[in-house]
Amino acid sequence: MANISRWDPIDDLFRGFFVKPVDFSAQGAEAPSIKIDVKETPDGYAVHAELPGIRKDDIHVAIDGAVVSVSAERKQDKEVKEGERVLRTERYFGKVSRSFQLGAEIDESRASAKFNDGVLELTLPKKAAVASKRLTIQ
Repeated sequence: MANISRWDPIDDLFRGFFVKPVDFSAQGAEAPSIKIDVKETPDGYAVHAELPGIRKDDIHVAIDGAVVSVSAERKQDKEVKEGERVLRTERYFGKVSRSFQLGAEIDESRASAKFNDGVLELTLPKKAAVASKRLTIQ
């Protein structure tokens, strides 16, 4: 049996007309993400968070008991030129955040943070355990 296809002159006229002359794939404009490593020591936690392409001023860390939240905002502009002709202009603006709960509460007064070469390092000491009080029954 023969296959019959319908001929559409308008569709055939524009087929292949809207071919992208430039590759618009998002090779350099990934959505931001935070990759986090957490290590526990007897005294606290060491957190390493990868934040490539994000400035130090755009990073915020919040500690609420045993919950740690890291948020960041990325602003990226990319323009590819060939001579005086602009071939492609890309912009990316976005926020990303991660929250995680640790096994013990954090002593916020002794916590510290350093940011160097796209890596955020948090030193989060554990809060001193309060000795339980034994009640005497009268």
